[in-house]
Amino acid sequence: QVQLVESGGGLVQAGGSLRLTCAASGRGFSSYTMGWFRQTPGKEREFVAAISRSGGNTDYADSVKGRFTISRDNAKNTVLLQMNSLRPEDTAVYYCAAGPYGLGRFERNFRSWGQGTQVTVSS
Repeated sequence: QVQLVESGGGLVQAGGSLRLTCAASGRGFSSYTMGWFRQTPGKEREFVAAISRSGGNTDYADSVKGRFTISRDNAKNTVLLQMNSLRPEDTAVYYCAAGPYGLGRFERNFRSWGQGTQVTVSS
């Protein structure tokens, strides 16, 4: 398994940008599909984006498509989530996740999770 640590969250005005970083430690990073999820109080955690092992394939939730970009650097064991044109409804705790399966949107596809980083978008 890998251990995951997210960073880069913070407070930003609507229309602004943030870049989240997920740093992985442990063996076999390049063998994992990586994903980002988010959660707001009182709601279930929801899928945001995922990237395949090689980085050649990506998937996005409709709510972020065209605004967010997921990427990975297997040499550095990192996954990035570039978030542009942020909206107040993007406010959430964002979690990085790693899974042994192919691209998927379900939490059950992911086995390792970070502790999360708070993103707050003010109107």
